Amino acid sequence: MAIISDDENNEIEIKKNDNVIAEETNYDMSFETNIRPKYFDDYVGQSSLKSTLKISIEAAKKQELPLDHILFYGPPGLGKTTLASVIANEMGSNIKITSAPALERPRDIIGILMSIKQGDFLFIDEIHRLNKVSEEILYPAMEDFYLDMTTGKSQTLKSVRIPVPKFTLIGATTKAGAISGPLRDRFGIIHRLEFYTEEELKLVIERTASILDLKIDEKGAMAIAKRSRGTPRIANRLVKRVRDYAIVKSNGIINEKIANEALDILQIDKFGLDYTDRTILNIIADKYNGGPVGIETLATILGEDSKTVEDVYEPYLVQKGFIQRTPRGRKLTPYAYKCFNLKNIDIQQSLF
Repeated sequence: MAIISDDENNEIEIKKNDNVIAEETNYDMSFETNIRPKYFDDYVGQSSLKSTLKISIEAAKKQELPLDHILFYGPPGLGKTTLASVIANEMGSNIKITSAPALERPRDIIGILMSIKQGDFLFIDEIHRLNKVSEEILYPAMEDFYLDMTTGKSQTLKSVRIPVPKFTLIGATTKAGAISGPLRDRFGIIHRLEFYTEEELKLVIERTASILDLKIDEKGAMAIAKRSRGTPRIANRLVKRVRDYAIVKSNGIINEKIANEALDILQIDKFGLDYTDRTILNIIADKYNGGPVGIETLATILGEDSKTVEDVYEPYLVQKGFIQRTPRGRKLTPYAYKCFNLKNIDIQQSLF
């Protein structure tokens, strides 16, 4: 374990595990650390992406060069941070993990770049939220491995170039379109992470259950997978909730019946929709005759931030084909009416 101090002597505690350095956060680190895969052999899903990355990593090793800078984009919860750590482990390198909102001042990004060692990885989550100054500091660092800095004042002001060790930046975003062109062009490898299939999620759940020493059968794992919204993060969260129910009701044994009972209590239906998802569909159907309705209006009625609705709830509803985006707003699809056996605009009872 090491302690790094920033310019204001604020200490950031760092842990090292299989050559991966990550900042402590306030969520359950022991659970996350235990279930997070460290190498490609343990990483489930994203098969095409893994094959591409394996080739790039092998080529970089043979040439003794750092990997090209990498940009991952796609919905939240698909494993972008985990994949970054896996890449660093496969390269036998260290990784520093941060997020764009934490890099508010120029000295924040400069401090991280100055602490990087040869071959290290820097992972920046939500990279589309980088401010313009931090972004411009990154440009020469990514291209030429230099920091352009100024010293002195007024007439004595001069520019100096400070070299930084060759490193690989891995950026992650849920909004690839919000990244500026100059920043995006500096990434040599750009990939979208896709939603997981139910079979892939079943493998994720079985692996997590094995690590946590849970007794779960194949049908129980598939029952959880079907309601996990194609997202490993949600699947692992549901495993914990179903585990709690199983401990109380079935001596910790998870089968299809126990899994479905637990998820029904959590109000997660067979499509993976939760209360908020169903409320969104209900608002569009009942209050706006199936749509269209604007995202800001939806967010106001829900009492949620519009970005939360757009980034957290909407992608899955669109991916499942329940709503569609139009120039005038969001609309229910005929598929949504068919799935919920809807005959009119009142879907309250059909959804629950």
